[in-house]
Amino acid sequence: MHRIALGVTALLMTCAAAAAGEPISFENKSITMIIGNAAGGGTDASGRLVAQHLARHLPGTPGVIVRNVPGADGLTALNYFVQQTKPDGLTVTMGASINVDPLHYRSAQSHYDPTKFAFVGGVGRGGTILLIQTAARKRLHERGAAPVVMGALGGVPRSGMLMTMWGIEYLGWNAKWVLGYRGTNDLMIALERGEVELTSTANMFQIEKLMQGDRFEVLTQSGTLADGTIVGRPDFGDAPIFSKQMEGKIKDPLAQKAFAFWRAQASIDKWLALPPNTPPAIVEAYRTAYRELANDPEFIEQGKRMSEDFVPMSYKDIELLVKTLDETPAEATDYTNALLRKQGIQAR
Repeated sequence: MHRIALGVTALLMTCAAAAAGEPISFENKSITMIIGNAAGGGTDASGRLVAQHLARHLPGTPGVIVRNVPGADGLTALNYFVQQTKPDGLTVTMGASINVDPLHYRSAQSHYDPTKFAFVGGVGRGGTILLIQTAARKRLHERGAAPVVMGALGGVPRSGMLMTMWGIEYLGWNAKWVLGYRGTNDLMIALERGEVELTSTANMFQIEKLMQGDRFEVLTQSGTLADGTIVGRPDFGDAPIFSKQMEGKIKDPLAQKAFAFWRAQASIDKWLALPPNTPPAIVEAYRTAYRELANDPEFIEQGKRMSEDFVPMSYKDIELLVKTLDETPAEATDYTNALLRKQGIQAR
């Protein structure tokens, strides 16, 4: 019996080794993509576009089914993703920036840790710009002049708009906030009417429309992460990259961490991932497929039709951004909120 047991063990080990050496194939299989948002939004549109083209690049050309699991800003979907799915390559998820924000996934309702995900790739928007009225630009650096009016949405500015917060504090910008606009279109109308003189957007259609004359110009751009480096968009010509303008300006280590947190938030948008503990061979098959996908002209063309600022991102860049967000201490986010309050905005 002992010899039989040893023989069976050896046979199983041989079979496992043979299986490990076999190429990954998803032929005659169906992959489910879980999206934690309702159909019709930006994450859903990005996920469906990736799902449509990813199958052509995965070995075996499987079918891909999109399943929307909305609820709690993605918490419902990602809790299900880590608790109810197998790490066998047959389930992936498309998430958004909020889902990798520690303030979100460290809540009591969350049961997932994005640092454990096997990231496949992502989709960025190429960065955000600050658009300013040309006539107001000079006042931005004149302390005795009337402050330049910065328009923002809702009660707390979005991440791209926070360039103005850092600019006021560390670059000496003479600006003040006006919040409460319902959407980007309302902000753009306010900018054209002169109600505000400075605001941010990543929408290329709106930028191109306003830049047709000489009334507006790009003040600065957030840039985007590419191969570990923040780069600007070719569309914006020689517009400065905000991170480079800030180099050497922040001395306090806590403030530096807060700025790194902001930069990561501004760079990450949509991301594709496999569950924790997915076998390396399956992960590599997906990453290879996504690299091919990112160079697929048809995929890029359809992405640009969906959004002019559509930019594929590598899994390495997504991992770096998620790591930066995860390692940011709570004191750093408190620092950002303190800056906003200093500038008249009641942050949480």
